[in-house]
Amino acid sequence: MTYLLQKQQVRRSRTAATPLGFRLIAAFKIFKGLILFAVGIGAVKLLHKDLAFEVERWADIFRVDPNNRYIHRLLERFSILDARKLKELSVGTFFYSALLLTEGVGLMLGKRWAEYFTIIATSSFIPLEVYGLTKRVSSPRLVVLLLNVVVVVYLVVELCRNRKN
Repeated sequence: MTYLLQKQQVRRSRTAATPLGFRLIAAFKIFKGLILFAVGIGAVKLLHKDLAFEVERWADIFRVDPNNRYIHRLLERFSILDARKLKELSVGTFFYSALLLTEGVGLMLGKRWAEYFTIIATSSFIPLEVYGLTKRVSSPRLVVLLLNVVVVVYLVVELCRNRKN
């Protein structure tokens, strides 16, 4: 019985000792994972529906001007989606959601494997972000790249600092 209590105390102290930066990164990863999960569910629900009709219906619900150029762009983008592409989109979204949720929950629980996993996963997207910037430079793309670089550097520094544990 005392062994179990000691084990629980070690778990609590490890979680309580999780640096604030890890918890912030974890919360952000969990948030993104939940958003992507919702997007995946939405994509599955749209599988056998007329996408243009649904976009128009939602625009009407939110009282968006039907002659709005952004709505027309959105309709153009949805018009190229067929059932196969929508399935691929939902599978990719669910996979990425699972990856983010795994990273976030692991970091929140103070797991060492999650630190390594987050470093590997986050740094693996940096080349894709650099490639995206070479195609078209934009402020959001640059911010995402910089945030991911900062996250990777922070995690590596913290991992090296706490290597003894």
